[in-house]
Amino acid sequence: MPFSKEPPFTHGQTPRTAVLYCNLGTPDAPTTPAVRRYLAEFLSDQRVVEIPRLLWMLILHGIILRFRPAKSAAKYASIWTPDGSPLKIGTEKQAKLLQGWLGEQGEHVLVRWAMRYGSTSIPSQLDALKAQGVTRVLVLPAYPQYSATTTASLFDAVYAWASKTRSIPELRFVNHYHDHPAYIAALAGSVRKHWQGTGRPEVLVMSFHGVPARTLELGDQYHCECFKTARLLAESLGLSKDQYKVTFQSRLGRAKWLEPYTEPTLIAMAQSGVQRVDVICPGFTSDCLETLEEINMEARHAFLSAGGKTFGYIPCLNDDPAAVTALGAVTQQHLGGWNTQAGPDTSALAQSMAAALALGAKQ
Repeated sequence: MPFSKEPPFTHGQTPRTAVLYCNLGTPDAPTTPAVRRYLAEFLSDQRVVEIPRLLWMLILHGIILRFRPAKSAAKYASIWTPDGSPLKIGTEKQAKLLQGWLGEQGEHVLVRWAMRYGSTSIPSQLDALKAQGVTRVLVLPAYPQYSATTTASLFDAVYAWASKTRSIPELRFVNHYHDHPAYIAALAGSVRKHWQGTGRPEVLVMSFHGVPARTLELGDQYHCECFKTARLLAESLGLSKDQYKVTFQSRLGRAKWLEPYTEPTLIAMAQSGVQRVDVICPGFTSDCLETLEEINMEARHAFLSAGGKTFGYIPCLNDDPAAVTALGAVTQQHLGGWNTQAGPDTSALAQSMAAALALGAKQ
């Protein structure tokens, strides 16, 4: 396999560290062609859809990509902003704030963002980092809970890039931070802030993105990590078991997915007499289609139409200072052992190599 063209390697190059903050992705525009391109890439990933590939390609290109893009484009249009996709805007902002937070802690690292699907791609950002002389990369997913459908797929993209790269940077990966104290504290703080203005609901619904139920049977820890996040958040908020509910959203197809499902649960709650709920999505670090449209529009309508009176949506962490602190704490933990406290031109390694070269010249 031919290697991609790379910037020239410089002997004695000072180690330079970067953090690549990666999210799922978004179409470039809320249009049918753009959504079709995005869905074609996303749904072609065998980590995402684990059924025989030939059969799935026939379904995907013969049915799904013919009809779904137009419907999805209308949904994207309902949440699109003048500056573009909320997910892209939020991810870029988090990366910039993380860079600033780490700098305040004395960490001399570059922070860049990328998307698993669509632009800006993971390979393009890794190429750019190499061109900037980066020799060490920490890959930080925007997914707090690990899943093969998301986290592992992201890592696949990094490995695929590495397989075509001659001089591979030293790589580290953050698998998860679903139970990190700073992450739980950020979630709890966002809930308390919301309650300060509205009061407490009867039930706090914690809605996580769904995955096929068989992934749990195959050994994926996602289900367990979602429930641990929920339990820790409930404990931090002082909620009893009957004051919160864990659900899963965003089903695709007719196969059984992780249960209970979010919208049917909300409908059943309203029909049973629950008048007020708040919904938070602790598996999403930035607001996106699945939170802004599926939860704050569709799920809201379903609950109120079934007899509920008040539906509160608690936004994702987005650019909240506590969210940046949480990402920073996770990052610092995984940077351990890499000398990032000194500037790029004054690292201990650079000084020792300069001394060795000087000694050799004298001899």
